[in-house]
Amino acid sequence: MRKLLMILGIVALATACKEKSPKSTTMKQENREGKKVVVSQVFTRLFGNTNTTNKPWGTIEENGVGKFNDFTDEALESIKELGVTHIWYTGVPHHAVIRDYIKYGISNDDPDVVKGRAGSPYAVKDYYQVDPDMAEDPAKRMAEFEALIERTHAHGLKAIIDIVPNHVARKYVGLNNPEGVTDFGTGDDTTLAYAKNNNFYYIPGEDFEVPDWENGYEPLGGEKRATADHKFTESPAKWTGNGSRSAKPGFHDWYETVKVNYGVGPDGHKDFPELPSGYGHEDYTKHFGFWKDKDLPSSWYKFRDIALFWLEKGVDGFRFDMAEMVPVEFWSFMNSSIKMKNPDAFILAEVYNPSLYRDYIFKGKMDYLYDKVELYDTIKHIMQGHGSTDHLAPIIESQRDIEENMLHFLENHDEQRIASPDFAGAAVKGKPAMVVSATMTTSPIMIYFGQEVGEPAKEDGGFGDPTRTSIFDYVGVPTHQRWMNGGKFDGGQSTDEERELRDFYERLLSFTKNSEALTGEYKDIHAHNRHTTEWYNDKVYSFVRWKNDEKLIIISNFDAQDTFGFELQIPHDVIEAWHLSDGEYKVEDVLYHHFAGTVRVINGLGKIRIDIKPLESFILKIKK
Repeated sequence: MRKLLMILGIVALATACKEKSPKSTTMKQENREGKKVVVSQVFTRLFGNTNTTNKPWGTIEENGVGKFNDFTDEALESIKELGVTHIWYTGVPHHAVIRDYIKYGISNDDPDVVKGRAGSPYAVKDYYQVDPDMAEDPAKRMAEFEALIERTHAHGLKAIIDIVPNHVARKYVGLNNPEGVTDFGTGDDTTLAYAKNNNFYYIPGEDFEVPDWENGYEPLGGEKRATADHKFTESPAKWTGNGSRSAKPGFHDWYETVKVNYGVGPDGHKDFPELPSGYGHEDYTKHFGFWKDKDLPSSWYKFRDIALFWLEKGVDGFRFDMAEMVPVEFWSFMNSSIKMKNPDAFILAEVYNPSLYRDYIFKGKMDYLYDKVELYDTIKHIMQGHGSTDHLAPIIESQRDIEENMLHFLENHDEQRIASPDFAGAAVKGKPAMVVSATMTTSPIMIYFGQEVGEPAKEDGGFGDPTRTSIFDYVGVPTHQRWMNGGKFDGGQSTDEERELRDFYERLLSFTKNSEALTGEYKDIHAHNRHTTEWYNDKVYSFVRWKNDEKLIIISNFDAQDTFGFELQIPHDVIEAWHLSDGEYKVEDVLYHHFAGTVRVINGLGKIRIDIKPLESFILKIKK
């Protein structure tokens, strides 16, 4: 639903002039550390939940909830064993919830503007506190989170959290602001639709109305409660988070949120300076200096201060929700401020419009963007049996100047699970896709918790729909719970198929993290073989990677039914770049070590016999 609506408001609020892409001046983790980044996204309140009831619209008492303390040493070591370098703890900041925490000084929220029983983690209610649901003692919730960060670091892992600058909860109440920090909306002139230093946009003279519910939906699943009365007081009404300017947003709008104003007028004019032409070439220190003496909108400072607060808590970076709905100039200001505080901070943004990629990387100083619209969408089509592997190489070629900035994934909290019937219907169909996604470029690869054991997300949590693990409800994640095995994290309750799949992910991601070649050169050999090699087809994909002495030939079969056999060719230009003379060179598969063969080089052309089973992949390393 979020993706269907994300275009609204983008044109006026994310427009930036295009310039020739410079060499990236952001600081890449793989370049500093000499290895690729592997991100594990965990939905924090679901990860440690052992309750298997999964009642639609169930309460915490009925369905259970995970806690910060569930990320034990065993849990963190289990994540690290997958080859992970960074954990993205999704849903940490305090968002609107239904549960009554009033005895802890937390105001109650109205079910009419909260999605699901547990609430959306993207409707943040207080940016200077964490979700009370995930604390053993809600009065000590921040201390429990700080302890989690310490444990994460003790295991050699880095911690990322969400910041959602485009919108906040409809009822934002900052009860934990540091001294001198005022709440969003404090001092806004609500008689005006827009003012530079207003934090929100208003609809003067109109009161907010809750949407008309659709498809039989009712807040709390129809549970009778005095506050679930189809009313919410907001006068005057504010613009809704996805850009809706109606006092009565629709059911499919982000009605539980309000849009933040960054100094962009309703007509698109900007009350802040634009970056000088060519400024994408400058590093973050220059960007920081550019904004230092400028008079900027109030919301810029508020979100900068939020980011710096979390860095002080030990957080190592951020994933920015719907970044393209916020002007790129703000990101130059925000990210340069973050990098001045911590040059190693990891910065990942959700941007879906490919025409904006380079602006948000170079001018906005993002480290990484989702590669959703191009690589993910293409590879999903192939996994479903409809697409052609011929479409993969052109994506990498078109992104050559930004390939290191495009984070790859097959699952996240917004997308369908691979094993769900609406995606691929079987988790094993993700194996060749994950090999390609993890090894094709120097960019990070991300895995969503439960993906490694084939979670199909069959449960109806209430507001959330099956095929996606609900982010709105209290639910358990069955395949993950079996791997957890009551806190042992040893797969003691997992099926053989689940353990085999996790073993595959562990082998692949551990190799990915440590391979020197995957931080080096890439060359497509798929197109060459499509034109020259008999029986080689568009269900197979191949390329080579190399750096120094490590030379890899990577080939995957996306077909779920057929085995293919052919003599794969390694073109002359690759053989020349590898400095291989005519002769024979032994290769071995580094994933399972089941395949050993010989590359024969004759007149500068390499050939190797390949017989590849359905959904099989080889990462062939040339032996010294």
